[in-house]
Amino acid sequence: MPKIVGIKFKNAGKTYYFEPGSHRLDQGDYAIVETARGIEIGLIVIPEKDVPKEDLVYPLKKVLRKATENDLAQAEENVTKEAEAFTVCQKKIKEHGLEMKLVGVEYTFDRNKIIFYFTSDERVDFRELVKNLASIFKTRIELRQIGVRDEAKLKGGIGPCGRPFCCSTFLEGFEPVSIRMAKGQNLSLNPTKISGVCGRLMCCLRFEASSYEEARKQMPRRGQKVITPDGEGVVQEVDKKKESALIKLEESGYIRTFPWEEIGSL
Repeated sequence: MPKIVGIKFKNAGKTYYFEPGSHRLDQGDYAIVETARGIEIGLIVIPEKDVPKEDLVYPLKKVLRKATENDLAQAEENVTKEAEAFTVCQKKIKEHGLEMKLVGVEYTFDRNKIIFYFTSDERVDFRELVKNLASIFKTRIELRQIGVRDEAKLKGGIGPCGRPFCCSTFLEGFEPVSIRMAKGQNLSLNPTKISGVCGRLMCCLRFEASSYEEARKQMPRRGQKVITPDGEGVVQEVDKKKESALIKLEESGYIRTFPWEEIGSL
C-alpha cells in the first residue's frame, strides 16, 4: 500500500494527501509542497501511514521538504504582507468606485500569486483593478468572489452560542442545512434564533439532526397506549429535549412524566 501524509493549509480547511517520499514527517510538523496554486506550506495533521490505493485520488504529489526555520519565517512575513496588501486593495477599490467588499487576502508561500477574496451583490468588472494591483505588487493577482458563508469561515468570529464559529475552527466544508432540521429538533423557527452571523441557517443544526431522527423512532407518540412502572396509560405530550413523556394513567387518572426508557409499547 502507498504511504501518505495528510496536510492542511488552513485551520478549518480540507485535508490533502501527499507522498512523504524519504522525508521523516511527524504530526505537527510543517512541510513545503507543490499544489495547483503553487508552492505552499502546510501543517501535517495525519502522520505517515499506509492507505489502500482505492482510497486515493491519483496522481499524488510528493512533499518537497520539511519546513525549515527560514520557511517558517517567510510564512510569518507573508501574513504581515497580507495585511499590507489588504489596505492597498481597499484603497484601490474606492478609487475605482467598485461595489465590492474586500474580505481577505492570501499570499501563496512562494509569493508568486496574491489572492484577494471579496463579496458583492452584483457582478463586478474588476479588470482595471487587477491591472492596477499587478503593477503595484509585481506578481500574479487573483480576485475571487465568495459567498457569505465563506466570508464567515474566512473572517471568523463568535456565534450566538458564545463559541467561535464552527466553520472557522473545525468544519472542513459546508453541507446543506434545511429548516426541516430545525423543526425536527423542536426549535423556534424564528430566523433570528436559528441563523448564524452569516445570515444562513446555522451549521450546527445539522450536527444533531441524525440524533433527533433516531430518537423519534424510539419515542412514544401522542395518543399512544403505553405501559409505565405505575401501570397502563395514554401519552398526552412528548418532550424531545428532555426525552420524556406526559402520561395519563388509566387506573388512577393521574398525569405523570416518565422518561422514555421507562415507557413500553402495548
